[in-house]
Amino acid sequence: MKMQKNAISWFEIPVGDFERAKAFYQNIFGYEMPEMDMESVKMGILPHDRDGGGIGGAICYGKGYKPASHDGPKVYLNGGDNLDEVLGKVEAAGGKVLVPKTLIAEDMGYFAFLNDTEGNVVGLFSVN
Repeated sequence: MKMQKNAISWFEIPVGDFERAKAFYQNIFGYEMPEMDMESVKMGILPHDRDGGGIGGAICYGKGYKPASHDGPKVYLNGGDNLDEVLGKVEAAGGKVLVPKTLIAEDMGYFAFLNDTEGNVVGLFSVN
């Protein structure tokens, strides 16, 4: 297989309560989440620049979607210019910061982990 530009092409975060999860992600990212119904699955599209080639993902509720355990795969969402802005909204939105903003390396940026309202552990990344 030829080397691909990105390791991921789309991701989905399973949720147990769609409206609660939607409110959580809207609150921490400060945007109105578009919805999409795909047969028996309800999706809330996370912010990304689709037209500019950005890789997207969604929260998903429905048959076959169950929130992951703390030990499951990790998805890192783009935390914008500075993780402090997003992390400062997590607890008020019903989540919990598990790992605070942490330097990876001076030339790489920062990461953090949060627990969303559905029990998923989600990573965040930013260069600042």
